Amino acid sequence: MTHTPTKTPRDNLSLRAVLERGVTKEEVMEVNINGWNGLMVACCKGFLDIVHGLHSCPFMNVNHQDNEGNTALMIASQAGHVSTVMYLLNYYAGIDIELKDCRGFTALIKAAMTGRDDVMAALVMAGADIHAVDSTKGKCARDWALKTGHYETAFRLRRLNLRPKAEQFCETFVPEWPELKEKVAKATAEKTPREKISQRIKDTFGFKFPRDPQDNGALDHMVRITTSIRSPLISTGCHPLCPTSPPEVGKRRLAVPDLLKKHSDKDLEESSVCHSNGSVSHMIPSIHSAESITAKCCVNTERRGSILSLASTKVASTFIPRSMARRNSVFPSSCVPEISLSRPSNATPKKEKKKKRDKGFLEPPKWRYKEIREEKKKEKKKSEEESKKRENSKRDKK
Repeated sequence: MTHTPTKTPRDNLSLRAVLERGVTKEEVMEVNINGWNGLMVACCKGFLDIVHGLHSCPFMNVNHQDNEGNTALMIASQAGHVSTVMYLLNYYAGIDIELKDCRGFTALIKAAMTGRDDVMAALVMAGADIHAVDSTKGKCARDWALKTGHYETAFRLRRLNLRPKAEQFCETFVPEWPELKEKVAKATAEKTPREKISQRIKDTFGFKFPRDPQDNGALDHMVRITTSIRSPLISTGCHPLCPTSPPEVGKRRLAVPDLLKKHSDKDLEESSVCHSNGSVSHMIPSIHSAESITAKCCVNTERRGSILSLASTKVASTFIPRSMARRNSVFPSSCVPEISLSRPSNATPKKEKKKKRDKGFLEPPKWRYKEIREEKKKEKKKSEEESKKRENSKRDKK
């Protein structure tokens, strides 16, 4: 887990303005017809900038469930937005991974049944229970991945179980490949004539098929080195937290706000700090709201006050994007655009009426090669007639 400094996105200016003037609890907890709040809508569409902005929104309940029991984490996992899922897991305090919907599906099961490999791996390494089953079929994430035909997801889950701990994120990780000396010595050793002949035969008559990288091979080790905390990219791009406690399968990890609240920066960098499995209390400050912000869209007040634009006035003063407002998907802005109609100068050509066919008889199919053959016969017959006419004209002249 890392604490990466992020910049304020330019597309998040309206949300920042609403949060700066202050919001009430009723505005934050406002939901649409499906029971979705603003965070759920942003997670569904993959708007990472909005998810980042809502992180500082007071009264925001990350574990809010809609009419079917879905949470923001479930929606983002099912949609396959891995960046949004990682941000929710790392920066939203008190997030519950094991919540279930009305059918008993968790976020991990939804990611597995839709074939979201990266999302499934992120949830598993964050401590999601891989043995949790749904209440309808009694199947776990692996069973649902196999049932829906996502065999790559099941294979990825099996690979994570074989190597449950990410050792490269720990300070004790050694970046040297232990098998390198043995491989180099074997490659540089002098071969016997028999070995040379057999190697030539294999290179000449052997078939090379694409294969997966070997376990603990060169490619596997290169991935570990580039993703370890000793990598120059990781060390310069982010600030590692808890380097002595790397991610592990089945180990619940706390979010960054929880870690910063529970421990000091010095303890997180130096001492051995482990992640707890208990629930986290979420203290939310109370902020009084100010006057609502007026939307500035167009000068014409008649179009701004039309029926279509007033269909979602309840959402206009909240942080939910107007494009997601109910009954306002056609005109997402605060006004109806002007529509001008013009007639074409040329008349519209009339379509030719098709000949009516006799319903009592079937027409034989028309083959293209037969049409070409008939055309060739007609051309040949025409050329023969022209040659006969020429011969007759020559005879008449004589």
